[in-house]
Amino acid sequence: SFVIQKDRPEIYDEFLQQIDSDEQKLEASTPKRMSIKVGDATLEIIKGDITKQKANVIIGSSSSENLRLALIDAAGTQVENAYNDAYRDNPNSIIITTPGGNLKCQKIFFLKWEPNKNPDILRQSIVDLIWNVIQNTISHGFTSIAFPAIGCGEHGCAVDIVVKTMIREMKQQIQSRKLGWHVKFIVQPNLPDVYDEFCKQLLSLNKEPIDFQVPTTWERCNENNIRISVLPKTKEYKKIKYDFDQSMGKTYREIINVERIQNERWFMQYLAHSRDFYKRLNENTEKQLYHGCPESATIAIMEDCFNRSFAGVNGTSYGVGVYFSSNAAYSHGFAKANSKGERFMFVARVLIGKTTQGNSSMKTRPLGFDSTTDGNHIFVTYHDAQAYAEYLITYK
Repeated sequence: SFVIQKDRPEIYDEFLQQIDSDEQKLEASTPKRMSIKVGDATLEIIKGDITKQKANVIIGSSSSENLRLALIDAAGTQVENAYNDAYRDNPNSIIITTPGGNLKCQKIFFLKWEPNKNPDILRQSIVDLIWNVIQNTISHGFTSIAFPAIGCGEHGCAVDIVVKTMIREMKQQIQSRKLGWHVKFIVQPNLPDVYDEFCKQLLSLNKEPIDFQVPTTWERCNENNIRISVLPKTKEYKKIKYDFDQSMGKTYREIINVERIQNERWFMQYLAHSRDFYKRLNENTEKQLYHGCPESATIAIMEDCFNRSFAGVNGTSYGVGVYFSSNAAYSHGFAKANSKGERFMFVARVLIGKTTQGNSSMKTRPLGFDSTTDGNHIFVTYHDAQAYAEYLITYK
């Protein structure tokens, strides 16, 4: 405290002038943005208004009324009508896509996201949110995103968990997919603590090396050739054949070929997801499972892994996701023969995580769980990076 004599008003005025000057200097010295490079991509933190940002796509949340209304109000009637029509047609949709309207973007993605007080569930929900944004951004061919600080305002979520998960998951996605994007995280000016947390987490990224490695069995190959035949004399081949024999019994006659799938981009995605699972659950929940399919689906799975376009293809009894089984004889029923009588079955690495009994009404995993099951040999996944197609067995 400073005590100033009543008969010295000029000193009091000077104090006020200096205080005002210091406040202005402090405001001016506080950066309005911060950015770092991650490979060819840029991650940037901006203190500002999400509705004023320029990007290919602006992210909103259909679960946050304040954010949704702010975006729609700024975007105009066209966007309001598009959103209302889409919501009326499918109120449970994970994502609603609208034109950019009056905003400086081509599209607005309104994603369904629910906050949660449980730290583990909150982390996983953010991971899923980022994943959905990435997938839809790729499908539209976009390269720049403006992301609000979802969950850090009206929802009252743990800011450190939300921000740390958002930043690190985005970094992992960018690195493993080798994306050259510009990603902006926009924080409202009235949330200085949130802005500081974003800056802190962004700076911490430079201290975290990526230590992912491909399996030692992988061979050098042309980038366009991800299918490598495994030689019958190797231990690798014999192990696959032995497991297949034990599970198939007399259901098949011969193995024609075993191919190792060397898709580095998807394998790195899977490893990143695996690391997150282990941190959250403190145990390894990976299983080796089978997935039978017609020949027409094999190339898509090898190139783009088990994405959600395959959801429900092998049934929906235990949820509308991608189905795997520890019983190859069961998966054999979905391996339709081609004109040569050949059938195709993948040996996949699958992250089961925390699983629960599924049913046909489940369009996604229940909150707090990672997969659904029949309680025996069938497991259903709902996240593209939750499984990796490791081998393709061609047999008769």
